[in-house]
Amino acid sequence: MSRNTHTLAVIALGGNAIIQKGERGEFSEQFANTQKSMGPIVDLMEKGYNFILTHGNGPQVGAIMLQADTAKEKVPVAPLYVADAMTCGSMGFMIEQSFQNEMRRRGEWHETVTIPAQIVVDRNDPAMQNPTKPIGAFYTKAEADRMIAEKGWVVKEDAGRGYRRIVPSPYPVHIVEKEVIKHLLDLGYIIITGGGGGIPVYQEADGTLHGVDAVIDKDLASMRIAIEMNANLLIIITGVPKVTINFGKPDEKAVDRMTVSEAKKYAEEGHFPAGSMGPKMRAAIEFVEADPKNRVVITDVDNVVPAVEGANGTTIVAG
Repeated sequence: MSRNTHTLAVIALGGNAIIQKGERGEFSEQFANTQKSMGPIVDLMEKGYNFILTHGNGPQVGAIMLQADTAKEKVPVAPLYVADAMTCGSMGFMIEQSFQNEMRRRGEWHETVTIPAQIVVDRNDPAMQNPTKPIGAFYTKAEADRMIAEKGWVVKEDAGRGYRRIVPSPYPVHIVEKEVIKHLLDLGYIIITGGGGGIPVYQEADGTLHGVDAVIDKDLASMRIAIEMNANLLIIITGVPKVTINFGKPDEKAVDRMTVSEAKKYAEEGHFPAGSMGPKMRAAIEFVEADPKNRVVITDVDNVVPAVEGANGTTIVAG
């Protein structure tokens, strides 16, 4: 079987593809969910797509930081950017192995590799002084107040689901490993990279790199990767089959297709909250604006293939 390497997609796996609502996040649960999510991804591979897989890491990096804080009297606490790197490796391994196992079950094989990518941000990005990215576990109001008092965290209510730690989320500027990823794509590899939004770093005038305590939004990081790799398709996998407007209201409406102009209008009207669909739509708008040939598909994991083929999901195009 040959793949159409001209059809390069970046597929951003949402957190629900790895941890389902109501689960504790046990590794057995994460592996089971990831394995299930790989079925539609291999379906796309069999249809000739070449792709890069990215993923979120909010619960996982939060858990690492909580573990480190709990054991801080016995082991050194890793900086947040190091915890980001840990999830790039651990979650990349989980996705890579699940993808390989699904290929083996079907008698297919393509070389796959995980690359923990450093993503350059601006150390003076205003986002560094305005934390917005939720990570880790959900807390009650009383637990949140205790975390603020004891640890000095910024903790805020997250989309009606409880309270979570909030950390800076600077804008992704450049992928350090860009040329390596391109080379492996040219060799036919399927790449897992940009995990959790990548490892945030800033660059000095002399080119040296340093880690930044932050978590880059994985949808914006996926958009940046897609642009730098010259992909024309960005697939954002989330918990719903289609983007809706007037969500939760009597006149709620699922949208099959929208132009960038329509997406901007809906965003200005407040249809895409910052804590849920907002970053996805921002990534979609910027990706399509980068090249009018680009398109974005937003859907859930079960509808990936029909959504890419235009039979489900929401597609964002130029216009």
